[in-house]
Amino acid sequence: MNVIEKSITLKDGREITLQTGKLAKQADGAVVLTMGSTMLLATVVSAQEAGEDVDFMPLSVDYKEKFSAVGRFPGGFTRREGRPSDYEILVSRLIDRALRPLFPDDYHAETFVQVTLYSGDDESMPDALAGLAASAALSVSDVPFHGPISEVRVARVNGEFKINPVKSELAHADLDIIVAATMENIMMVEGEMKEVTEKVMLDAIKFAHEAIKEQCRAQLELAEAVKKEKRTYCHENNDEELRKTVWEKCYDKAYAVARQCNADKKLRGQLFEQVREEFLESLPEEERDEKKSLVKRYYHDVEKEAVRRMILDEGLRLDGRSTDQIRPIWCEAGTLPGPHGVAIFTRGETQALATATLGTKLDEKIVDEATAQGKEKFLLHYNFPPFSTGEAKPTRGVGRREVGHGNLAHRALRAVMPDDYPYTVRIVSDVLESNGSSSMATVCSGTLALMDAGIPIKKPVTGIAMGLITDKGCAKYAVLSDILGDEDHLGDMDFKVTGTVDGITATQMDIKVDGLPYEILEKALEQARQGRLHIMDIVTDTLPAPRPDLKPHAPRMVTLTVDKDQIGAIIGPGGKIIQDIQEKSGAVIVIEEEGNVGIVTISATNAESIAIAVGRVRSIAVKPEVGEIYEGVVKSITTFGAFVEFVPGKDGLLHISEIEHRRLEKVEDALKEGDRITVKLIDIDPKTGKFKLSRKALLPKPERPAGEDRGGRDDYHNRGPRPPRPERRG
Repeated sequence: MNVIEKSITLKDGREITLQTGKLAKQADGAVVLTMGSTMLLATVVSAQEAGEDVDFMPLSVDYKEKFSAVGRFPGGFTRREGRPSDYEILVSRLIDRALRPLFPDDYHAETFVQVTLYSGDDESMPDALAGLAASAALSVSDVPFHGPISEVRVARVNGEFKINPVKSELAHADLDIIVAATMENIMMVEGEMKEVTEKVMLDAIKFAHEAIKEQCRAQLELAEAVKKEKRTYCHENNDEELRKTVWEKCYDKAYAVARQCNADKKLRGQLFEQVREEFLESLPEEERDEKKSLVKRYYHDVEKEAVRRMILDEGLRLDGRSTDQIRPIWCEAGTLPGPHGVAIFTRGETQALATATLGTKLDEKIVDEATAQGKEKFLLHYNFPPFSTGEAKPTRGVGRREVGHGNLAHRALRAVMPDDYPYTVRIVSDVLESNGSSSMATVCSGTLALMDAGIPIKKPVTGIAMGLITDKGCAKYAVLSDILGDEDHLGDMDFKVTGTVDGITATQMDIKVDGLPYEILEKALEQARQGRLHIMDIVTDTLPAPRPDLKPHAPRMVTLTVDKDQIGAIIGPGGKIIQDIQEKSGAVIVIEEEGNVGIVTISATNAESIAIAVGRVRSIAVKPEVGEIYEGVVKSITTFGAFVEFVPGKDGLLHISEIEHRRLEKVEDALKEGDRITVKLIDIDPKTGKFKLSRKALLPKPERPAGEDRGGRDDYHNRGPRPPRPERRG
């Protein structure tokens, strides 16, 4: 066994170890990453040959967390790990987006990268280590790869940047991003912020890059020690003569189509396709089928270059806009009567319909993952149906793209949700049309939907997607505001930025070009800020502020605080009392313990239901006081009195002498079980806490007839003085 290790020491003294040669040796590459009690196994396996007619990189990246890594059982009936959680999907995307651009363009073998958490704890953040582990596995393998890369989390905690902080430190951070990079270039940035400036974000990226360079050097040393040569391959058969002919015959025509500046995506696509089909028709009939796939590949490069040169040389874009111009926008709020909040945001050929729904604590999302447990009160779900791009195919559940785009919008809006808001809030964004940056349309429509619902968000948030076109060495470049889908596909950067008027709340950036200077990033950030503020003006013109009240059919909510020992009385035996309150009032009641008190949250869609429920709860939770009057129910009768439930869950003794002014031989002469009576609390035993009640104290004293013998014994309660006893004689 030839075990090789390399170590990386972080500035705070923590150590990351990369080890290969011990586990999973039949994979093409395998590395165990260890930091403290966190251990990740990353493996890579790539097929030796590419599939027939495959002209892309079929890369699959999966991140999985074992519940046993933290000594827990999985939930569910099967008690085993199932489909990936949203968190695992998001980490998989972080790895994928950093690795994918670094495989050779002509490498088309099916490749699988898997990163598994086998040991962890509550404080470590494995998502910031997974990219390093995956890259290290590729580096020690024979799979062609233009790496290494690494990923780190950088957070600004109490004004200072920190690499890979522990989870508890993030509670004090106003910036939390993950950055991926090679030794030379930034590849990917994603994260959230609390309205920080563009300069702070850029400084954070630079700070992260310095740490990444060290981690890349360690991988190069590990690969050098392993001494595994990269495989030779041939996954493309090219026809250079045909490539040259396609360029000669099609470039000018493609440039002319691009220069028409047609804003209709479908028509523009048809015109580009027509150029390619005309070329195919010009070939001898017997060669068309054989050369069709090559022509398609070569023409894609022609079209890409024509569009890029038009933007760089003439400053013209496919739809005729200037580089910093935003497409026409219209939006409206309150479009639908049913949802608690609703808005439509349309920018060019991109349209998102967002709805906001208010719920109770019972609607909170339960988070039950290997390294995270808890509840989430603010949810955002993003849907991208095929009809939004005119595709004729069925909808088959939520894909990784929807999870990733929804997470970006969720982060953007979470920063402005009101503190300690009692409601659970869910936003659903349905993309109805898409031609570039539907996630940013989701942010804008989501902001309007929240305000339409009457949710007092701190500030409106808008977002914009930026693009970039460069020539070799970035000597000439164009930063594009509000990119189209084609510009995203043909360009060198997709940079999404969201924020308020005062700063950035979330970002997602993918860079596809080497050697991008920070000066260009700085310009892109400033241009994004200007575009974001332009969109903000339109959004706030539509709805300047949150509506002053919730919709009439939205749930109202009241919160009461009770003593902890009163919770049981409100719930009742087997939940009998709380269920009765909910059934008779129509309200929903949720009770939680916080320290020595109970928090009772009552919600309903009308004030009457809330009033009934509040009255019942208060009558139960009231603290009995001597001298107060209560409506009670006779629960049981004894020879010496009756026990009366004067407050739900609390019984007091009504002694036979306190029932009426007249003398009673039996309690049953005045009361029976089930009678509802009014009583007064006259005493609480300080030692036992038992309650003494009186009914007599609330009844008027009977008037005595004139001349009545006060010594008579007809009235138990008003007997006269006894006559003196006869003197005894010795």
